[in-house]
Amino acid sequence: MSDPKPLQIWDRQRQTFFEEFSPDHPSTYETHPRRSFYQWLESHPLYDWLVAAYQNTRRSARQIEPFIREHNIDMAEFKPVIYRSFAEFFDREFEPGKRTFPAASNDMGGFAEARYFGWERVDADQQFPIKGHSLGAERILGSKARAARFERGPVLLARLSPVDYHHLHYPDDGTTLEKDRLGGRLWTVNWHALQNQPDILFRNERQVNILQTKHFGLLGFVEVGALSVGRIVQMHPYDQAYARGVEKSVFRFGGSAVVVFGERAAWRPSDDILEHTKKNIETLVRLGQPIAKASG
Repeated sequence: MSDPKPLQIWDRQRQTFFEEFSPDHPSTYETHPRRSFYQWLESHPLYDWLVAAYQNTRRSARQIEPFIREHNIDMAEFKPVIYRSFAEFFDREFEPGKRTFPAASNDMGGFAEARYFGWERVDADQQFPIKGHSLGAERILGSKARAARFERGPVLLARLSPVDYHHLHYPDDGTTLEKDRLGGRLWTVNWHALQNQPDILFRNERQVNILQTKHFGLLGFVEVGALSVGRIVQMHPYDQAYARGVEKSVFRFGGSAVVVFGERAAWRPSDDILEHTKKNIETLVRLGQPIAKASG
């Protein structure tokens, strides 16, 4: 088995490319999950619970400072808090005003601080950099009826690295029409794993919400759990309307991903995301920065 390859990423804010290695176990990059007992164990919810139990201990707090130094995290952007565990640090929140959402109603703000891919339209014969049908709406959303709403519509895929802010926010005003919980195993969702395991997004635990938004129509908003992320916690009540930029949910510890489907011709991902996606390069976008524009 060869060594894992770095992920090439375009940092929109700094206008530069950089390479990133996923901290996941190397075997998650290029092998089939069930070939390794260790990989099978890592994917099991019990493993996730054990990891979470340790990360909530005071002993785990010793990891915080080395982690900050290794990843050059600017802690001035976050609320000044004394973290009693690594899990508390992982759930850190931005200081008020450090991130804002677009004032222009037709600009969709980034629902996550993450690395984005985007496509204008999902066609059955379209060649995606992810092999097979990893973005097949029917399998990710859990039903043919749901997928029909987003046929030939745009798609955004956001990958959150373990170093990122792991709270998700609503990209627009609206209401939740449907909610569902699907899947079970927690395979890694890094880019190279997706290339070699095209059905990973279908097997992972995920929360599916159908959102009715004010300016972007229906959105199929799918939160995908990953290795060590078995707890996708909804922070805003499903039965209450939400406003643009309001916190939606939080991933508890680890890496994770979000897939957002749109209705045909309702909106278009940002030009830089589209152009870099064609080259298999992710675009790092800060929370709230524009990621798409309404077509109307």
